[in-house]
Amino acid sequence: MTKTSNSITSRLEETSSSTTEYAEKVESFLTKVGICASISESNRSKDFYSNLLRDLLKVNHVQFGRISCDFSVLPIVANHFNSLHGGAVAAIAERVAIACVRTVEAEDREISLGELVISYLSAAPQNEAVIVDGRVQRSGRNITVVAMEFRIKKNGKLVYTANATFYHLPFAKL
Repeated sequence: MTKTSNSITSRLEETSSSTTEYAEKVESFLTKVGICASISESNRSKDFYSNLLRDLLKVNHVQFGRISCDFSVLPIVANHFNSLHGGAVAAIAERVAIACVRTVEAEDREISLGELVISYLSAAPQNEAVIVDGRVQRSGRNITVVAMEFRIKKNGKLVYTANATFYHLPFAKL
């Protein structure tokens, strides 16, 4: 009986020390990526995130149902691995998709993003130029579907694809 309790005690001590070591590594990683850094007042303003993306994207051309933009993967939208952050991909895809919808739907028509599907095929490295091409796949009375492709500008490599479905909100009948 004493042998068994000693064995359990030693296992608990080993687990405790490895858990502490693991917790210290996690804390070190979070500190390294800036979890404790304070956010400046200018970054807390309303629509800061929208302004950040608007300044990042440059429109190449707009046609009925199509839009093409480009941007550079700046450090502000890069992740810990020095490539475009997945959240930035989603935010850019949403912006481009809304712009595509607005080429076929009236500005006063309310739309709601119902679905955004993104395939992360590869990584866009920091400081790389990326082209985003969006096109309306289908636009009907109730929905509009937009497809987007993100390609590296210098070699045309496909890095991300995205599809967005927008629902058209009904007009109020007063």
